[in-house]
Amino acid sequence: MKMPFLKNKNGYVKVLVSMRLYKILFFLVLVVGISFPQQAISAEEGLMIKVDLWENTLTVKEGDKIIKSYSIATGKDDTPTPVGYFTVIEKSKDWGGGFGSRWLGLNVPWGIYGIHGTNKPNLIGKNVSSGCVRMKNKDAEDLYEQIPVGTPVLIEGPIHGLDNHIDVLVVGSKGTLVYLIQQRLSLAGYYKGKIDGIFDNKTQQAIEKYQDDHNLIVTGNGNERLYLKLGLLE
Repeated sequence: MKMPFLKNKNGYVKVLVSMRLYKILFFLVLVVGISFPQQAISAEEGLMIKVDLWENTLTVKEGDKIIKSYSIATGKDDTPTPVGYFTVIEKSKDWGGGFGSRWLGLNVPWGIYGIHGTNKPNLIGKNVSSGCVRMKNKDAEDLYEQIPVGTPVLIEGPIHGLDNHIDVLVVGSKGTLVYLIQQRLSLAGYYKGKIDGIFDNKTQQAIEKYQDDHNLIVTGNGNERLYLKLGLLE
């Protein structure tokens, strides 16, 4: 069967697939937790933020206790919100415009992402952002007062949005899946570059070597067969 391809803004090539493969994407979420072990430990012990991309909710927790929950807007399919464990690394006020009245920046290695207010509160609850987490300004201001720099943030959800595809990764792609591939290839001794979620020439070369050693078609791209071989799909 011929598969349709579409390159998006993040450099991904989308492959439209059956619902069976779509469901496999959700397994990737289970893998993300091992990528940020120190943040995961800290999140279990004290104050943390949990973002649920399926429900578009943000919850402040302290241990097992829920402090407060908010409705949010998150990334579009072409510009997904990063999934994994992160940390609040900066706070600022009055960015204005689409960023609203408060900003909490996260340490996502492949780009600038954060939790912030909005000048379009009517879009809260929808998947409309460029990857950041949007809140109503009054909610962002409330969160700002509760959350210190250093607070762990767990973002749970599908790796690349809610549409029906598996991404083929190429040079220039960015995101959680690239990060996981770099991590796996590094642990296997193939990748010697920086694990930052940015698909560069070193990532391509590592994939080519891994594909050749494991009797896969050598493309230098991230694809379904590579994800299966690396254990990122079940």
